[in-house]
Amino acid sequence: MEYNTSREKLILPEYGRNVQNMIAHAMDLRDRSERNSAAQAIIEVMGQLNPHLRDVDDYKPKLWTHLFVMSNFELDVDSPYEIPNEEVLSEKPSIMNYPKGKIKYGHYGKYTETILGDAKEIDDPEAKQALKMAMANFMKIQYLTHNNNAVENNVIAGNLKELSNNELILENPDDLINTNQVLRSIGQNKNTTRTNNNKNNNNYNNEKEEI
Repeated sequence: MEYNTSREKLILPEYGRNVQNMIAHAMDLRDRSERNSAAQAIIEVMGQLNPHLRDVDDYKPKLWTHLFVMSNFELDVDSPYEIPNEEVLSEKPSIMNYPKGKIKYGHYGKYTETILGDAKEIDDPEAKQALKMAMANFMKIQYLTHNNNAVENNVIAGNLKELSNNELILENPDDLINTNQVLRSIGQNKNTTRTNNNKNNNNYNNEKEEI
């Protein structure tokens, strides 16, 4: 019996050993037209094995790139797209610069603080009123989502005033969205997510049993 550990290592395991063997066979073909036909057939198989790639904008070019990668860039065929450069693909991506700075209230998020910090730039009273109510209700939902406990409307009003540098003052905190309504909605969303996860796990287990 031949074990996978004794076989040649798969370059892109998601395509399986059969595709890897097909590429190896194509590389052994001496006639260029036969190699081109084989490459086209392999691309079709690769697309069928990974249908999720069809949602990617550069779907076909990506498949051809994978084809050349799995051949160690040794497959000599006519590609309809520019043949990728091995050195470019192996380059390490640049280090991302993450935003620095502390968030005063983590459950509200950085964007909330940024939006409220720019409230002073709004001159239209109606627009400022709409922003005030929208952000206050959003902050309450965010607070309850992360803490899952009741919160006084006065707390939300105080945080709104603080983060907006006294630009947005909630005169009637009781006008905010009902706490019980928000908690029920959060609970329903969690139950729905849990149910969907259980269904996905059951489907996955059933598929494994069929295999």
